[in-house]
Amino acid sequence: MLLVEALLLKALAIPLLARIAWLDFTTQRIANRDVLLLLCLGVGSLLLLVLRSGSWWDMGLSAAAGLVLFVALFPFWLLRKIGAGDVKLMAVVPFLTGGEDLVVFSVLLLVFALVTAGAMKNPFLLPAGAFRIYVQHLDRKGVVPFGVPISVAAICTTALVIYENMVLASSSGILNQLN
Repeated sequence: MLLVEALLLKALAIPLLARIAWLDFTTQRIANRDVLLLLCLGVGSLLLLVLRSGSWWDMGLSAAAGLVLFVALFPFWLLRKIGAGDVKLMAVVPFLTGGEDLVVFSVLLLVFALVTAGAMKNPFLLPAGAFRIYVQHLDRKGVVPFGVPISVAAICTTALVIYENMVLASSSGILNQLN
């Protein structure tokens, strides 16, 4: 039963990540409240998994990854190359995805960051005129909403984790036992 609650906490993080992406795209701000709520959901999910498995490995790996990401990105914030909200969001995402799925998150983040950079450099490839104007405005200001690819990569990773666990639960007969 603890797995179901852990997956539910992860599922609750998906709309929050979508909200973070939208707000970062429209206002170039990531609220501390949203990052803190995301941290609570991630830590709660990991704690439920710790209670289920009895191993603190995933929690420790997530904490170490979050600390490394914060320390590595903090100088970029000091140089004004990345926003403070982006740094905090990157430090919190390992708690949400879990330590074992950080590789999946990293690959997805790389893909979505490259797509975002491509959209910023070539806004005329985008379909809507208003969207192109907005992206050009962001490009002139030198602002890239990096919270968008972070959030989208985290959403995809979280959805993949939920899907894998549901397939594992259905193939092992656990769902039939719960009914």
